[in-house]
Amino acid sequence: MYKVKFGGKKGKTIQLVESPDLVAIRTQKNRKLEDLDMTARSRDVMEGNTEVASFPEAGVTVRRVAQAVDELGLEAAVSRTARRDQARAALKQEAEIRFAGRVLQDAETGEVMLYTENFFVKFKDATSEKDCLTLLDKYHLEIKNKLAFAENSYFVAAKEGTGLEVFAIADQLLKEKQVEFCHPELVQERRFKSPAHPLQWHLDKTRISGKEVDNHVNIRKAWMITRGEGVTVAIIDDGVDINHPEFSGRIVHPYDATEGNEDPRPKLDDDSHGTPCAGMACAAGLKDGASGTAPESSLMPIRLRSGLGSMAEANAFVWAADHGADVISCSWGPSDGDWWKTDDPLHFRSTALPDSTRLAIEYALKKGRGGKGCVILFAAGNGREDVMNDGYCSYKGVIAVAACNDSGKRSVYSDFGEAVWTCFPSNDFEWEDFKHPAPVSEGLRTTDRLGKPGYAESDYTNAFGGTSGACPGVAGVVALVLAANPTYSYKQVKQLIRRSCQKIDMEGGKYNAKGHSPYYGYGRIDAAKAVASAKRSANRKSKVVNRKP
Repeated sequence: MYKVKFGGKKGKTIQLVESPDLVAIRTQKNRKLEDLDMTARSRDVMEGNTEVASFPEAGVTVRRVAQAVDELGLEAAVSRTARRDQARAALKQEAEIRFAGRVLQDAETGEVMLYTENFFVKFKDATSEKDCLTLLDKYHLEIKNKLAFAENSYFVAAKEGTGLEVFAIADQLLKEKQVEFCHPELVQERRFKSPAHPLQWHLDKTRISGKEVDNHVNIRKAWMITRGEGVTVAIIDDGVDINHPEFSGRIVHPYDATEGNEDPRPKLDDDSHGTPCAGMACAAGLKDGASGTAPESSLMPIRLRSGLGSMAEANAFVWAADHGADVISCSWGPSDGDWWKTDDPLHFRSTALPDSTRLAIEYALKKGRGGKGCVILFAAGNGREDVMNDGYCSYKGVIAVAACNDSGKRSVYSDFGEAVWTCFPSNDFEWEDFKHPAPVSEGLRTTDRLGKPGYAESDYTNAFGGTSGACPGVAGVVALVLAANPTYSYKQVKQLIRRSCQKIDMEGGKYNAKGHSPYYGYGRIDAAKAVASAKRSANRKSKVVNRKP
């Protein structure tokens, strides 16, 4: 059993166990395992393996090694662990494989958790730099970066080959009186939260197949006041096709947090999620029915393909805050359970927010926008489960966005709970077991990757959805609010949204005495109401200033 603490000495403990039959394989030059020319021995022990997790940005695949069989096709008398170790031993001899290591899993749910030989360490603010360095040297840790987003914080590395000993080192470091937070870089598979014009029913009233659809965010009246010019929306996702004409002339400070360069374009075959998310907020509307909610805002695309909890994740928020992002939209998070399986164990799995990411988010909330704070939004999730299980979207400073459908009801998959703040129209599915009717619409129309299949065969898709589509939709509305009144702090924006929501599904929404629904938060965002309110506030403040002698 291995343990990690998030939140310091009295924080949340994550318990991990070693998998008996999983092996993590990292290839040279991030090549696919199937493309390697391996020896007969390696091919034999890996025959019948199945992939259970993938980290393509690092060239890592996690495979379940098949049980050995004899000549008659019967299971051989070799334990799963022995078979795993045979595979590791064989693969380590392959020139094109960098390592083949053991895999840790969440003790409760079996979720795959990769560890690195890196640590996040934060010393107490009063500790001198000399004492920080002395203590790091005591544990033979090399400084990779001194981090700017939190006082006395460092990203450090143990000696190569330390392996599982990193957990003991982190535990001992955390016991030092000068240390406030310390944990290994623990990485999970990042899951993106996806599964005017008639196709943009979510923006304005329209007709689809002869049926009126009138469950939208009232964007037209908001656009009479502003279309978002002068405000920057950061989309942290798997890459954005910045050559798409819908974003032309409005790309600012692009960044790839995983590779550490300024090219945020999709680089892997499945980097298809970020472009439609960006379109939901920022598309100009050059093509009929492909406008974002803030079509004249600037777009800061930040590619993040590193695993959940990586240092790159923290760096993405810091980059956004340091380079002028006003709004940060995140349509990703921990794994959801399958929404149609009520007994899926992932529905009950709790994922804590790592200290490195939490402090980076707090940095953006405190230091962004000249001290007024970036407004940070997260997709609530698509597992039909409690958002409180997700330490990212339930964090107190962010806005968690759920999904509603074209009939003004909950999308069948949308997560729920106390932390849901608002909802935005998205796609839906028919599901007889839940007595959930079919939607009228196909989904959300938005931008898609150019010249390469993403969600559709063209440069646009008509069927994007999930809370992935809902989150940047609200992010664009926030951009309109800040364009109307740039003096707002992130806390004021959050409260304005609360006051500007339209309550939907009064019969089934289970609104409490404070007007909060576990399914819709304070209701579906009303862009016109939010922007008009922000503009009135700005006008009042301007009149007060003008009256001063």
